Amino acid sequence: MDLTFKRQGYQNEGLTKEQLSPDPFLEFEAWFKEANESEPIPNAMSLATVNHSGAPMLRTVLLKLFDANGFVFFTNYKSRKADQIAENPNVAVLFNWVTLERQVSINGVAEKVETSESLKYFLGRPRGSQLGAWVSDQRSVLSSRKILEIKLDEIKRKFADGKIPLP
Repeated sequence: MDLTFKRQGYQNEGLTKEQLSPDPFLEFEAWFKEANESEPIPNAMSLATVNHSGAPMLRTVLLKLFDANGFVFFTNYKSRKADQIAENPNVAVLFNWVTLERQVSINGVAEKVETSESLKYFLGRPRGSQLGAWVSDQRSVLSSRKILEIKLDEIKRKFADGKIPLP
């Protein structure tokens, strides 16, 4: 498919340095508030990591918290992205806010949050998502969906009587 002449007309004027806050976190917060009013999923961000061979990998994750200390997303520690971050914590994220005609690109070093913060997030998730975190070994390829369903039934029985702990 040839997309050579697929064009988008942009309505917003460009930005100048003078229009921006000297504090990038304050600027991000202001932009995020705007995105929250116009974007369907304003906290969706593309996360780039590299695998053991140095090949880039990209996927969408959800921003869950940001402040002057950084940007927080949560992930299953049994995932390729977690393995890649453990091996090389240099990452990049990109917010693409189409309706605002803005992008925010951030390069940095990923690090784990405190276990208490992970637990607080985990316990706030719906029960089905908590169960899914126990079932899903995101590194592996399943031969059939039936295997996943069997694992889910096992985990449901295991935690039928109460709270589901952090995996």
